[in-house]
Amino acid sequence: MPFSAASAAPSVCAPLPVLGRDVTVPLVTGGEVTYAALDYAASAPALQRVWDDVAAYAPYYGSVHRGAGYLSQLSTDLFENARATVAGFLGCREDDQVVFTRSTTDSLNLLAAALPADCQVFVFETEHHASLLPWKDARVTYLDAPRTPRQAVETLERALADRDPYGPALVCVTGASNVTGELWPIKELAAAAHAHGARIVLDAAQLAPHHPVSVTDLDVDWVALSGHKLYAPFGSGVLAGRADWLRAADPYLAGGGASRKVTRRADGGVDVEWHDSAARHEAGSPNVIGVHALASACKALTEAGFDSLVAREERLIDTVRAGLADIPEVRILSLFGDDAPRVGVISFVVDGWNSSHFAAALSAEYGIGVRDGLFCAHPLVRTLLGSDPQTQGECGAPEAAPGEKSLNAIRVSFGAGTPDEHVERFVRAVRELVADGARWSYRTVDGRCVPDTSA
Repeated sequence: MPFSAASAAPSVCAPLPVLGRDVTVPLVTGGEVTYAALDYAASAPALQRVWDDVAAYAPYYGSVHRGAGYLSQLSTDLFENARATVAGFLGCREDDQVVFTRSTTDSLNLLAAALPADCQVFVFETEHHASLLPWKDARVTYLDAPRTPRQAVETLERALADRDPYGPALVCVTGASNVTGELWPIKELAAAAHAHGARIVLDAAQLAPHHPVSVTDLDVDWVALSGHKLYAPFGSGVLAGRADWLRAADPYLAGGGASRKVTRRADGGVDVEWHDSAARHEAGSPNVIGVHALASACKALTEAGFDSLVAREERLIDTVRAGLADIPEVRILSLFGDDAPRVGVISFVVDGWNSSHFAAALSAEYGIGVRDGLFCAHPLVRTLLGSDPQTQGECGAPEAAPGEKSLNAIRVSFGAGTPDEHVERFVRAVRELVADGARWSYRTVDGRCVPDTSA
């Protein structure tokens, strides 16, 4: 399996310093406690190193590419150096393009807009909506959830073998599930795609913060990721990979920066010559600070060393999984089984509890922030819960009162900045809530379970 632990045990590092590590929050039962941020899969806290780099640059902020002044030139150099940093972090090939976007969702929508005519897209139902939904103008084949990595490869091979072999095709697959944290066999899926004349894009939003990602080593055609999951603040993202489809497509946004030359025609219209570089899809004034932050995060993770980061995270994963396994009322959600390699993302349900109620109690009574709901991966969560695929639900908590059954789960997620105490407190809190119940009353307000403070 790719991304499996190395045979030699690497050293385990300390948690990386992140913003908010000393923030205290009030408890509904009285007093305060240091906040345990265990919702990394939604947005990871920014690394202190990243924030310091942004603060150091902020006084020198200037518009890029179109300014003659010193600050504009400095900002342009910083922006393009960030592109090179990200390309190195992702192991890009020499002729790959790195396009800066707002997020993974934005990156995949950009690629969807650049698909050749009559392209067929293959995507598993297990994908996050960012990977599942952008392909509205293509012929899409949705693949059933596999139950083993081998079955994932075989399912894709069968689907590709049945397609029209003469048209373009794209496979979109996640690197690590945002619901179960399980790692997917990306290298094998890429080989299957290429063997059948298809290309593949990797959604690395949940993978890149936890494991090294190399476009070259994995042999994927594109990779998409988000800065806000990679310990960088601000709205930045990346689409990196092969340039030909991007160069052939109309600009994702039309405007300044994407155009190389604009002239008036005799008939009163305009002719436009677009850039062939990444600028073709980066119209408008770019998010320079966000890009700088993303590149800083790439440098910080590289310097910390993924071997040490992975070793420490696997220890935290073992702590959480072992603790939850000791509680009979808890069921951990999984596609590939207990032995599957995974990142620090674990979803579960608790017998007799509405998941929104449970998450609210963790927050209000223990100062622990987790997520409940369907995690913008509705088909996958419904499959894991064994529910009717047609049952309605929302990304957040559905309308269900405390104690009522709801179609949602609880997700705990962590990473490079998580102290041991946070996961230990989480396991202890789950055990106490299951054994003793909540110490406070809760009610549903606007679809969310909240402490009842009316008394």
